[in-house]
Amino acid sequence: MSVYTPVTHQQLQQFLERYDVGRLLEHAGIRAGVENTNYFVTTEGGEWVLTLFETLRAEELPWFLKLMDHLAREGLPVPAPRADREGNLLQRLNDRPAALVQRLRGQSPDTPSGSQCETIGEMLGRLHLAAQDYPGGHQPNPRGLAWQQAAAKRLYPVLEPAHSRLLDEELALRRQLRTDSLAQGIIHGDLFVDNALFKDNRLTGVIDFYYACHEALLYDLAVAVNDWCTDMSGEVDPGLQAAIFRGYRRHREPEPGEAACWNSMLRAAALRFWLSRLHDHHFRQRSEIGPVKDPEAFRRILLRRRENPCRLPDAN
Repeated sequence: MSVYTPVTHQQLQQFLERYDVGRLLEHAGIRAGVENTNYFVTTEGGEWVLTLFETLRAEELPWFLKLMDHLAREGLPVPAPRADREGNLLQRLNDRPAALVQRLRGQSPDTPSGSQCETIGEMLGRLHLAAQDYPGGHQPNPRGLAWQQAAAKRLYPVLEPAHSRLLDEELALRRQLRTDSLAQGIIHGDLFVDNALFKDNRLTGVIDFYYACHEALLYDLAVAVNDWCTDMSGEVDPGLQAAIFRGYRRHREPEPGEAACWNSMLRAAALRFWLSRLHDHHFRQRSEIGPVKDPEAFRRILLRRRENPCRLPDAN
């Protein structure tokens, strides 16, 4: 269950009086969320998603909401936040920061196809270009190296020796990886399969921008390839990886330095999610928000990237 904060019909009706969206017709909780409470909302003026933020603070949210608004105005399939009558994108409901955004129809694929991977690559290329003139200021990576080192320090005492050695070696590689020398910009940061919606093989939406940040653009591609193009053993499917880059190259050509460190970037992206899942597995309290995901999948990915390094696909 992912509705952590209940909202009654009457409470929502009063909330919606701030907006020019017409009378509330119905609303229903969304079970697929992980960190926030989400509701599908139907009014006389359209279909929306109401999000009540359970972990992010109100002062942190405008950067993300304005980014989504910017990307939607650039024509990307991103849920556009709805402003209230006074132009505010953020409100408060039941003691939580709350936002109303456009509902995008579609489903996340169970098993991504080559065509869908190519579409996601093209989406990342469009996003990286469209975000270049976003005037919101710098947003650091909340799960960057500083966070990873702090999380590792807490984890070492509870890990088995083989896992501690793996973590130690991967953090050493991450410290050596000079991402600041690579092309930088705003990235999605969390573009897993379940954050993309398709209808009839057409991309209808990319959602969940709350890990967006300034980072090496290549990192965004590594996060995507580690999920979209990877099988249960952690091995990359070369055809699916090539499809992602085929789509991406329609908007931006990777630089020689990016090609040289591609496998290291895949390892860095896998390390980030292995660490965050390990941290939740060992330290998240039952009372805290969100389910705990299995960290083993990303340990397998790390091991495969070490044993069988990937090359960045050549341009066709």
